[in-house]
Amino acid sequence: MSTLQAPRYVLGEEELDHTEVECLAERAAELRMVPKAALWGWGSVRRTGRGLADLAIETGAATLRAAGTDPGSVDALLLCSTRFPGGPRTHGRFVERILTGLGLDRAAFLGITLNRCTNLLVALDTAHALVTAGRYRRILVVTTDRVEDEKERMESFALFSDGAASCLVTADADAESGAAGYRIRSTASAQEAAALDWSHEISADLAKEANARLLAPHGLAVAELDGLLHANLFLPLVVMKERQAGFTAEQLYTANITRLGHCFAADPLVNLVDQEAGGLLRDGGHYLAAVSVPGSRVAVLLQRQAG
Repeated sequence: MSTLQAPRYVLGEEELDHTEVECLAERAAELRMVPKAALWGWGSVRRTGRGLADLAIETGAATLRAAGTDPGSVDALLLCSTRFPGGPRTHGRFVERILTGLGLDRAAFLGITLNRCTNLLVALDTAHALVTAGRYRRILVVTTDRVEDEKERMESFALFSDGAASCLVTADADAESGAAGYRIRSTASAQEAAALDWSHEISADLAKEANARLLAPHGLAVAELDGLLHANLFLPLVVMKERQAGFTAEQLYTANITRLGHCFAADPLVNLVDQEAGGLLRDGGHYLAAVSVPGSRVAVLLQRQAG
């Protein structure tokens, strides 16, 4: 077993109202979306002038501080991004900057990118497997993303915010005391290769399949989960797809859709941190971090442990 500790996130320093998003009206017309903010959950987004490495270092350092963890005790870094900058000639320096900026000079590293907005959950799945197998005892997981072309800040499924999020995945025996942690009970995914292309819809059937794989071994039903840590996509899309997958409206946390939009793969940790800060989580409660993209669903079952 492993434990998720000290989740943290950082957002772009500039807050934009949706009316300030470049080409929003044109994009809405192109996508045949009725321009009604309340319907879609359009609110604010966050934009940064900083690079991906800066965002990764800031959130990773916040996690290490919150956990009271010496960077020298971290065995590995799992670094996620939907678009790592440059190519093979520049990636070494990019990773070196993040490792040295976090004090992880001797840590192993692994990059995760092709899973799109499920990147973070794929990294948590990988970290859980590595820790449970005894390969590493303490892994820092970081996801970092930003919009490079402002015309792409709005897509048919979400308004995007720039930002990064992080957490530690540790062997249970190494979990720091004094703060709430989340035991990773299990992980699961479901995939349909023929539907991975961007043009396909998110599948509620894949979510049901992942739910069954994840929950049945623990004798849990979807209705027994205390909450869903989902992606902050447009409000009707989240509600429709997750309700079709078997979740109730009470299990969804949609406040951040309007507050900050879709922060790429970081949304499950962002929503976890904000619900924790708001006193909305209970000791012993089961929370499902789950994200869908066309052709794929990845889920991680967490159980809150008292500090």
